Amino acid sequence: MSDVFTHPWLGGLFADDEIAALWRPEAQLAAMQAFEIAWSRALGRAGLVPEAEAEQAALAIGAMRFDLDDLRRGTGQDGVVVPRLVAQMKAAAGAAKGAVHRGATSQDVIDTALALAMRDTIIILEQRLAALDATLSDLDARFGAAPLMGRTRMQAATMVTVADRVAPWRLPLAGHRARLAALTPRVAKVQIGGASGDRAALGAAADRVAADVAGALGLGNPVRAWHAMRDGVAEFASVLSLISGTLGKIGQDIALMAQQGIGEISLSGGGTSSAMAHKQNPVLAELLVTLARFNAVQVSALHQAMVHEQERSGSAWALEWMVLPQMAEATGRALNAGLDLCAQITRMGEPG
Repeated sequence: MSDVFTHPWLGGLFADDEIAALWRPEAQLAAMQAFEIAWSRALGRAGLVPEAEAEQAALAIGAMRFDLDDLRRGTGQDGVVVPRLVAQMKAAAGAAKGAVHRGATSQDVIDTALALAMRDTIIILEQRLAALDATLSDLDARFGAAPLMGRTRMQAATMVTVADRVAPWRLPLAGHRARLAALTPRVAKVQIGGASGDRAALGAAADRVAADVAGALGLGNPVRAWHAMRDGVAEFASVLSLISGTLGKIGQDIALMAQQGIGEISLSGGGTSSAMAHKQNPVLAELLVTLARFNAVQVSALHQAMVHEQERSGSAWALEWMVLPQMAEATGRALNAGLDLCAQITRMGEPG
C-alpha cells in the first residue's frame, strides 16, 4: 500500500515531485555518497591517511553503484543503512579502504544527508512563498476595494473589504520567509561527531576535517556534533507546520466564500461531482485545509523525537525518518496548491 504522496491516483492530489525528489532514496544515497567522498579527501588533506589513498577512495566511492537489496537487509539487521553502505564502499575502494569512513559514525553520514535535504527544501519553499506573496498582492490590487461582509465566529458582523480578508492571508508570509532565513544556519550544518559525538577518533585534526567536509558540501560547521541535540530538526518541522497552517487558513476562507448562497468568490476550474453536474467543488481550497491539519498532527512526533537518551538514540532518531519527508512534501504541495488556487480566482467581493 502506497502512502498518499506516492499512491497511483491519490498522488495526483497530494504529491509534490520537486520536494519529494530531495527526500527520495536516490537523493539520500547521493548525499551520503557525497559525505563519504568529502570525508575521504578531508582525511587525506589532514594527514590522517596518505593523500593518494584518500583520492583513490574518493574516486572509487564516486563511481560505484550500490546493491540496494544488500542495503535493505543490512538496515533490517543494523537499524541503519550505513554499516552495509560503508562495507560496499570499502569493497569498491580496494587497497584504499583505510581512507573510507575512518573516524566517522553512521549518524554523521545520515544526519549530514538530512541537513542537505533540509537546506534544499528551504530554498524551494522560500521561492514559493515569494511567488505566493506576489500573487496575493495582485489579488489585492484587483479586488481589494470591493465590499465584503465581515464574519466573526462564522456569523455576519460588519462590512469590510476584500483587502481586509486578504491581509491575514498575506502578512504571515513575510514572517515565514524570515523564519526560513533564520532557520537555515541552524539546520544546514554538517554532522561530525564520531562514535560518541566528541570527535575523539580524529584527534588534533578534528576541527580541520570538520571544516573541510563542511566547505565541500556547502554546509555550516558547528562547534560540536548535534547527535543528541535535535532542536533544529524540530524547529524545521515546526516552521513547515506554520507555513501549511497559513495556507490552511486561506483554503478554509476560500471554501466558505465559495459556498452557494454566499458567493463571495468565483473560481474557475473547480472539481466536478460524479452525481451532481451543477457542482464545482473547491478542491484545492479543501486540500489546503487537509494538508494543514496533517502537518499539525505530524509536528508533535518531531517534538517527541527531541528526547534523545545520552549521546545517541535509535528510537527517537528513526522517528524523524518516518515523519519529516512527508511533512516537507505536504508543505511544498500546500504552497503550489495555494498558487494554483489563487490563479483560479476570477472575482472577489459581495455578489453583484
